[in-house]
Amino acid sequence: MPRRHLGRAAASLMAPLALAGPLLPLAACAPVPAAAQRGLLPDFADLAERVQPAVVNIAVTSEQRVEVPPELRGTPFERYFRDRQRGRRQETVGAGSGFVIDPGGFIVTNNHVVGNASRVVVALQDGSELTARVVGTDELTDLALLKVEPRGPMTAVPWGSSAAARVGSWVLAAGNPFGLGGTVTAGIISARGREIGAGPFDDFIQTDAAINPGNSGGPLFNAAGEVIGINTAIYSPSGASAGIGFATPSDLARPVIEQLRRDGRVERGWLGVSVQDVVPENGQGRRGVLIAGIERNSPAGRAGLRQGDIVVAINGDRVETSRALVRTVAAVPPGQTLRLTVLREGRERELPVQVGRRPGAG
Repeated sequence: MPRRHLGRAAASLMAPLALAGPLLPLAACAPVPAAAQRGLLPDFADLAERVQPAVVNIAVTSEQRVEVPPELRGTPFERYFRDRQRGRRQETVGAGSGFVIDPGGFIVTNNHVVGNASRVVVALQDGSELTARVVGTDELTDLALLKVEPRGPMTAVPWGSSAAARVGSWVLAAGNPFGLGGTVTAGIISARGREIGAGPFDDFIQTDAAINPGNSGGPLFNAAGEVIGINTAIYSPSGASAGIGFATPSDLARPVIEQLRRDGRVERGWLGVSVQDVVPENGQGRRGVLIAGIERNSPAGRAGLRQGDIVVAINGDRVETSRALVRTVAAVPPGQTLRLTVLREGRERELPVQVGRRPGAG
């Protein structure tokens, strides 16, 4: 399946950077790390040998309706074409990556890899193939969980803490780029907490480890061989690696995968409001989240929340951005009650709100 990337708008960012001043002599630049001075740059051979058996290639077959060619639309031939193609399906084939998290055969990948697949086949490092069942998917975090029936225990890799990952730390990406099969690439964590417009839960790890089409769903390892991210998107003017890749952090992915394994779906809390950030001018006033709109018969409406209210805390904890509010509410199981602190007409008041189930869940 084609790898998601952020389009050709990125091409404008590739212009050479202008120098802000004279070039500094080498001695004036940042010191070279001691390990590099001693010729001890990292060797990933042992790490790659240990983790690669848990990394799988995923082949996906999907069926889609045959679409009317644009040149026939609106012509007398359109009806003739539809009659001829009625009931027919066009088969498409895609590829991606994944990794085993349980010796019993549970495999993590991206939702956009499996999509609406009619057949999913997992290829292991030894060349054997197993048919996979989709246990569950979550579109908002672009995650999916598969299950295969192995002949014996599979090699699995552990989750690591993405919160503990530091900018500049070495990472290893593994997967199936361009359908070539088991491939590893190394780089560093370039940034954390990236928002790329993929959804309300954007919190990506950025890396310069080469990630290409086919790497989707593959793991991003730390130096200890723990999965700290799931490779998901690239920023590229060409569709291939330009040194800017994005991985869903493990701290976000792990609870989603656990819910999919337990329930086959992800249920998230929902208030039924549209929100926007409130940023005080000249540093005066409080930051908060403006309630810009309320859906009819929503949990927020039933609780007495009003358009124009500014939410400043949830259960006593300050909330300053709309993204933080959405994530906090989404993490609450439907049916539980949250205590919202709101500013209304200059006065602070508290409103209990029973969280509903996000529409479309399950």
